[in-house]
Amino acid sequence: MEESITTNDIKKEHREKIKQVFREVGKVVVGQEYMLNRLLIGLFTQGHILLEGVPGLAKTLTVSTLAKVLHLDFQRIQFTPDLLPADLIGTMIYNQKKANFEVKKGPIFANMILADEINRSPAKVQSALLESMQEKQVTIGEETFELDRPFLVMATQNPVDQEGTYPLPEAQVDRFMLKVHVDYPNKDEELEVMRRMSNLSFNGEVGTVLSKEDIFAIRSEINQVSISESLERYIIELIFASRNPKEYGLDTEAGFIQFGASPRASINLNLAAKATAFFDERDYVLPEDIKEVADDVLNHRIILNYEAEADGITTHDIINSILKKIPINS
Repeated sequence: MEESITTNDIKKEHREKIKQVFREVGKVVVGQEYMLNRLLIGLFTQGHILLEGVPGLAKTLTVSTLAKVLHLDFQRIQFTPDLLPADLIGTMIYNQKKANFEVKKGPIFANMILADEINRSPAKVQSALLESMQEKQVTIGEETFELDRPFLVMATQNPVDQEGTYPLPEAQVDRFMLKVHVDYPNKDEELEVMRRMSNLSFNGEVGTVLSKEDIFAIRSEINQVSISESLERYIIELIFASRNPKEYGLDTEAGFIQFGASPRASINLNLAAKATAFFDERDYVLPEDIKEVADDVLNHRIILNYEAEADGITTHDIINSILKKIPINS
């Protein structure tokens, strides 16, 4: 009994620290709580996050401020058309004094990586992130190096219809746990942004809230959040409905889907729902938790065809139809 009370106290402390993270980031970033929530879900479930939105929406500022609040090693990599894979992971350089080759590690060797405007670089550079994101390791020459833990890639991209962008390969997009669409601030938020950023004495100082040990402990606590078998099966039904829509009475949607969600979708939907429940101070998952994160987990994994584009149908429309159609069996 005493141990249970201690465990609950620790969970309560961690949840309060998470709230404090929001407050600290809020000292610099106005609004964008939704984006910050998704970044923390990724951090606590070992998932990578793709942020999409037009320039100027504080994507980079939010990620860099979060890194300061968490006191983690942080590297920002600006993706450009002339960037090379070696610029990310590192390369072998010749040491003339020692007459041998040595490894020079790249910026990928950090806890938090901000891949800024990832779709400004061609596919070969984008693909250089694959091994690090999936395997948490990189290979330079003939040597393989483990990356530091925690390790989180947060990539920003501009909408792909903008000039000078390269769509990410589908295999790489699937590596991201969530794809979060970042929208414009409302009028009150933008007014506060204008006032704050027009103040030349504003320094944006933030305090450190979570340690690495806290992060690992929170991961363990989220892992202990329970999910019923009926909700596990509900997740599977959602994923299979995206692959075989006609079997679920989604005949109209079937004409627009080229490929359904991958197996990573069910894994990530489960993890994100558990994190959402934990943030809501529960030790069990509700159907609302799954629905809350379904769009961000699935919107980059359901590939639509040209008919959908011609008719103005988006993945958000398809996901909403699936959520409305698939019942939750108790």
